[in-house]
Amino acid sequence: MNIPLTSNPRVIIIGGGFAGLSLAKKLAKQELQVVLLDKHNYHTFQPLLYQVSTGGLEPDSIAYPIRKVLKDYTNFFFRLANVEEIVPKEKKVITDIGVLKYDYLVLATGSRTNFFGNASIKANSMVMKTIPQSLNLRSLILQNFEKALLKSDLNERNALMNFVIVGAGPTGVELAGALAEIKKGILPKDYPDLDIRQMQINLVQASDRVLPAMSEVSSKKAEHFLEKLGVNVWKDVRVLDYDGEMATTETDVYFNTATLIWTAGVKGATIKGVDDKKFLISGNRLKVNRFNQVEGFEDIFAVGDIALMTEEKFPKGHPMMAQPAIQQGKHLGDNLLRLMNNKKMRPFKYRDKGSMATIGRNKAVVDLPKFKFQGVFAWYVWMFVHLFFLIGFRNRVIVFVNWVYNYIRFDREARLIIRPYVKKVKNA
Repeated sequence: MNIPLTSNPRVIIIGGGFAGLSLAKKLAKQELQVVLLDKHNYHTFQPLLYQVSTGGLEPDSIAYPIRKVLKDYTNFFFRLANVEEIVPKEKKVITDIGVLKYDYLVLATGSRTNFFGNASIKANSMVMKTIPQSLNLRSLILQNFEKALLKSDLNERNALMNFVIVGAGPTGVELAGALAEIKKGILPKDYPDLDIRQMQINLVQASDRVLPAMSEVSSKKAEHFLEKLGVNVWKDVRVLDYDGEMATTETDVYFNTATLIWTAGVKGATIKGVDDKKFLISGNRLKVNRFNQVEGFEDIFAVGDIALMTEEKFPKGHPMMAQPAIQQGKHLGDNLLRLMNNKKMRPFKYRDKGSMATIGRNKAVVDLPKFKFQGVFAWYVWMFVHLFFLIGFRNRVIVFVNWVYNYIRFDREARLIIRPYVKKVKNA
C-alpha cells in the first residue's frame, strides 16, 4: 500500500461515512498515523440520495472527495481499497491492494440494504443506498415513462407508471413525496401525450403507521401530507414476493408494477474476520461496549451503523442515522487519544437531537427533544439542518441554489438518463 513505516501508533479506519470522517478529523494532527480505507474516494451525504434519484440534485452536489476533507493533515493517508478480511490475531487488514498492520482498528463500514433473506425481492427490486444506485433508479424512472409512451397495452403501460415503495421510514416517505411532486408539476409538461393521471405511487408499510420511529403526531401528519399529494398509503401490509412484474403481500393486496423500490430496512455491513455470530446481534451489527470496543477485543472498535451499543434510553441500540455516527466518531477520537496516553476512557452517551423528514414542498415533520412541529416551518428547519451538515462550501451553495430554483420554477433539471439502466434477468 506504500504506507510509510512509523514509530507512532497506527490507527486504521475502514469506511469514510459520517462516523469514519468524524473520527479521522478528530485524530488529525496528533502523534499517530491515521489510515482511512474505503471503496469510494468520496463521502456521500446519504440523507439527500432520494433527491438524486428524483432529478432534484446532481450526484456531485452531495458527494465530497475524502482526500480533500483531510488534505492538510500530514499524518493522514487514504487508500482506495476493498477490505476483504481482518485477521485480529495478527493485527492486520487484508485488502484487494495489499495487507496492512494496525495498532488500533476502527470499523465504520456503515450499513447495507436488508432484504430479510428474500432472494426474489433482492434480485428484482431497486435500492437507494449509494450514488450509483440512486442514478440507476433515476434512469429507470425516466426510462419507464419513455417505454410507457410506446405501449398500446393499457396494463403494460400502467405497470410502467406504477411505483411501489416498500418501507415508510424517512427514506420511503421522502421518496414518495418527491415522486408525487414530479407527477403533479413536471411529468404533465414532459409527457403531454401520456395520461400521467394513471401514474400510481404506493407506499407500503408493514406496521400500523408511517415514520414509526417518530412521534405519533408527526406520523399522522406525514400520512396526511402524503395522501394530500396523492400517494396511496398502505399500512399493515407486508410484501412477501416480487418477481419483477407482480408484488404479492400477506393479504389480498397485490401490485402490478415494473418498479419496486425497497427501503424497508438495513443491516450492518460486516467484514470477514469479525463477522462471527458471537460478535453480532440484532440487525447484523457488532456488539460494542460504552467505549465502542467490539466485544472480545481491546484494539478493535466500531462506530456508526455497524455498532450496536445499548444504554438505558436505547435498549435496542442507537438509531442507524447520521447523528449517532458523528457523535460516536468524535467521542472515540477522544478516547483513543486517552488510551494512548494511558488515561481512562470515558463512556459514550448519545445526545438525541431529534429526527425529521420532509414530504415535499412546504411539508415536513420535526421531532425535537422538547418540541414537535409540522408544516412550512418544519420544512425550513429541515432544509437548514441538511445544508449545515453537508460537507463543503461549494456543495452547500449548489444545493441551496438548486432548491431555490426548483421552488420558484417548480422544476427538477436533472431529469437525465446519463447511463441507461438495464434490469437483471428476473429471479436471477
